[in-house]
Amino acid sequence: MVRKTRAVCGLPSLLAATQLCSSVHAFQLLPSSAPTAGGLQTIFNGRRALSPLQFHHNQNRVSFRRPRRISPQLFASASDVNETEDLLDTVDRAPCFDGICDSSPQDGAADATIPLAVDMAPAAAATATIDGREDSAGEAILRLGTMTGPTVWSEFGRLSQEHAVANLGQGFPDWLPPEFAVESLVAATIDSAKSPHQYTRTAGHPNLVRQLARRYSKHMGRSIDAMNEVAVTVGASQALYLCLQTLVKPGDEVILFEPFFDLYVNQIRLAGGTPVFVPLTFAPYSESGENGSGGEGEVTGGTWVLEPEKLQKAVSSKTRAVILNSPHNPTGKVFTLSEMEAIADSVKRAGPQCVVISDEVYKYIVHSPPKEENANGLTSSCPGHVHFASLPNMWDRTITVSSAGKTFSATGWQVGWCIGPSKLISPLHQLLPYVQFCASTVMQEALARSLPRADEPYEGYDSYYEYLNEKYRRKRDLLGNALREAGFAIPDYDVTPGGGFFIFARITPELRAALPRERLEVPFNQNPAAPGGEARLDWALCQWMAEEKGVLCIPASPFFSRERAVEGASDEFIRVAFCKTDETIEQAAAALMGLRTGNDENEDGGREVVAVGGGDAKAAVVE
Repeated sequence: MVRKTRAVCGLPSLLAATQLCSSVHAFQLLPSSAPTAGGLQTIFNGRRALSPLQFHHNQNRVSFRRPRRISPQLFASASDVNETEDLLDTVDRAPCFDGICDSSPQDGAADATIPLAVDMAPAAAATATIDGREDSAGEAILRLGTMTGPTVWSEFGRLSQEHAVANLGQGFPDWLPPEFAVESLVAATIDSAKSPHQYTRTAGHPNLVRQLARRYSKHMGRSIDAMNEVAVTVGASQALYLCLQTLVKPGDEVILFEPFFDLYVNQIRLAGGTPVFVPLTFAPYSESGENGSGGEGEVTGGTWVLEPEKLQKAVSSKTRAVILNSPHNPTGKVFTLSEMEAIADSVKRAGPQCVVISDEVYKYIVHSPPKEENANGLTSSCPGHVHFASLPNMWDRTITVSSAGKTFSATGWQVGWCIGPSKLISPLHQLLPYVQFCASTVMQEALARSLPRADEPYEGYDSYYEYLNEKYRRKRDLLGNALREAGFAIPDYDVTPGGGFFIFARITPELRAALPRERLEVPFNQNPAAPGGEARLDWALCQWMAEEKGVLCIPASPFFSRERAVEGASDEFIRVAFCKTDETIEQAAAALMGLRTGNDENEDGGREVVAVGGGDAKAAVVE
């Protein structure tokens, strides 16, 4: 049954200026047996309609449940902003790649329930019973295999809803975009002459691709063809997905540097490829006080290093692509020029079929630039960042991926792009019409207007980009000091280059001792969202911090291959985001100071240290 309802569009902050919010028709798919009275009814612009049904997962079950805490005022009046602020604050913005996010716990019983196969092998048949009918799963679900269950994002999104926490987990800024970007959005929205409310060019809005071509011509030191060497997508995630879909076929291998952003693995599998992991080596500054870097037995921060020989062993004639992410999520690593040159050499060794997908969404956030000389004379308008495609002979073998979200603190704008030679971009142009007709025209036009304004003086700095780096540098230090005081070991950014807005903090023996021992025992250490179903030290600490201490961070294990996570390679690290307001960071700092207090003591009056292996975490410094 399809029911027609009326809804009021959002953007309350823009309503007064633009008067754009008009009633629109929306359609809801509802089961024919759904009840039409009682708690499932919601007010939509003065009319009653059934609430949208949504998926909810609980281990191996999927159920349709009604939304939680949806206030009629949210839909009844766009002016009641104050009354809805608390509700909007509960919205979970974490990416839930499994598509069945449990990050907003539901009230009441399920209206209908279907079983979910979460333990299937990639090549096995998977079925789901819907309305008494058994259907075989499609190829995409089969390729995901066991990765279709709950994830770290759904699990820690749930914790953020259930507990009052300072949220340092999710990688999105919790402040408004710069004023000029918001002004550009409003201006684009009400520009009747350009009419940006209709479809635009599928491969990219003409105004935006011209701006991007102009900028990347400067970045790359070459002339970029706006119409043939640029493709605009719905965010960088879609850009990565489309790159892999146009490049990879079953049997192909794709190199990932480990740890890695977890989105990559499933996108490779969806394309039919096989991820091949090349571990980065963690090189501590010191573990015993040498060179004045720490006291006897002290665990220190360090640098994540690419050992070229490991990459050379991994590449072969099967290698179709190498995914390079610099600055790097989750470690904050900025790949050095020498490391990039080693990657270029390995790409050449692999053969002419091998290309690099260079994920550069953090290129304007290099808060601790590398100190090495740029021996090749490469130029960049992003201080501290080297565009891989600008290396000798790498333009023809590289697709550069980026987006507006991180740079302009506007992750919801969802405008991404790919830059590269026409032979690699043309397949993207061919595929785009079958994915969506175009990315949002309004958002593309708004970004096109924002880009030149970002180069102008801003808040006392020569440009917005200079201001942005200084802002993140200050926030990094504010959070870094709190982490050190709490007992974590973090990078020394006077020694180690850094970019992005994450700190990959190292868990010290002192913090292991603070963690209640039962947190690493059954039933606490059993979690289907964790790699291998086991919540090891990193996961246990993060869950305890969220549930008991009031601060939410992300465990390191989801950023490692399952095999190495189970071996303990990720045990010693957690990912902490500093793309948060000072108020949030200060709240987190206060919570972090309580980590080492109020714990159970053993019979002798001292805390028991939990010994958990750290895999390669204590590897020697690579020369």
